[in-house]
Amino acid sequence: MDEQTFVIVGASLAGAKAAETLREEGFDGRVVLIGEEPERPYERPPLSKDYLRGEAEGKPYVHEERFYADKQIELLTATAVEGIDPGGAKVALAGGKEIGYDRLLIATGATVKRPPIPGADLDGVYYLRTISDSEAIRERIEAGGRLVTIGAGWIGAEVAASARQRGCEVTILEAVPLPLERVLGPEVGAIYRDIHLDHGVEFVGEAMVEAIEGKGSVSALRLADGRRVEADFVAIGVGVAPRTELAEAAGLALENGIAVDAQLRTSAERVYAAGDVANAQHPFYGTRVRVEHWANAQNQGPVAARNMLGREEAYERIPYFFSDQYEIGMEYVGYATSWDEVVFRGDPAGREFIAFWLASGCVVAGMNVNVWEVSDDIAALIRGCEAVDRERLLDPDVPLSES
Repeated sequence: MDEQTFVIVGASLAGAKAAETLREEGFDGRVVLIGEEPERPYERPPLSKDYLRGEAEGKPYVHEERFYADKQIELLTATAVEGIDPGGAKVALAGGKEIGYDRLLIATGATVKRPPIPGADLDGVYYLRTISDSEAIRERIEAGGRLVTIGAGWIGAEVAASARQRGCEVTILEAVPLPLERVLGPEVGAIYRDIHLDHGVEFVGEAMVEAIEGKGSVSALRLADGRRVEADFVAIGVGVAPRTELAEAAGLALENGIAVDAQLRTSAERVYAAGDVANAQHPFYGTRVRVEHWANAQNQGPVAARNMLGREEAYERIPYFFSDQYEIGMEYVGYATSWDEVVFRGDPAGREFIAFWLASGCVVAGMNVNVWEVSDDIAALIRGCEAVDRERLLDPDVPLSES
């Protein structure tokens, strides 16, 4: 039998973990991992945290430099894929080269949203997605001054916290009243607002930015209500969009990303997708779920790899993500798009608690803040799909496993 070729488009965390898993599972054919960036695959969470602050030891690479050569993985960096041909089972690279495949994994990730704000092209306006973005923002933070972040989602809030920790004056502008309100609701959003206020950050909710002002470089932001907010530099963090251009041009089914089944198969034969770009049918939730966080890429890549080898493994992990802001660490487990109430176990004022999102008396999500080693118990409560004993759930002396 001729040697098989498995191609991975996207030298991301999901792509790198898929390539690693192919070798761990004994695949001895050709593995080609293609990435647009000049860097080998790296992890993104540190880019808004310790790497941004200059506290990390080296770049947050997924693997050591020799890993890909040692595992006979052909890593093509600084290489753009211009097209995918599912019918011909090949990918086209910039410059005219083509690579045929027996199996293809698309792990192209996401790209930052760039709102059409006048003045967003001025010097001193930054977005954060790549190592080079993080390094550019770090250099600007080290120069000092006032940072204004547009957006108080996870990236905007973490960049704000890191800049404040490095001594910058910081203002956060958010279109809704509270940070993270769309994801966590007003009760927990208010806690994160207060965390930033406690550290000397100015928070402005319901702030609609009309323009970024300056002559060549940023000097201020003009809001819709007429206010001006002075700034030496600006970080825009208003979300990301899945990179589906290649999949769309190839005729793959799209639905808020690349539509895949529980085994991460796309609508095209022998083509899979994983990570930020994949909207995967979730066996537990009974609907497609697309998650833009580290754990999803970390865990979906290996599942896709095993299914490329002929397994029938469903991806059914309960979504998980984490964030660190100042001395506050948190982990969130679940997928709550609606809920009846949010209840607290522990001490929210002391920043040591677990929040639970309840629907019909059942836990649909939980977030532990400076409380550790409870994520598995929270996931078990979610999977249980049963009304909980409220008093036991909220009593810190009762183990979560017995709630």
